[in-house]
Amino acid sequence: MSEKSTPGRLLTVPQAADRLNVGERFVRRLIAERRITFIRIGRHVRIPADAVDAFIRAGLVEPGRTHGKAA
Repeated sequence: MSEKSTPGRLLTVPQAADRLNVGERFVRRLIAERRITFIRIGRHVRIPADAVDAFIRAGLVEPGRTHGKAA
């Protein structure tokens, strides 16, 4: 995201947690560990919806052959 681009829709921590189907604590840990992009607006933290989508894509595992014996 460049300085001139707008982040699009901003999500609260509860909204991001709901979108990821995880608890708020997990989202807060992602923020603390700098594993997801976030924006500070005063005391408030917002997460761009695009950042949540990128986090999901980064964890996507494509189906494929497994190693080891076939069942």
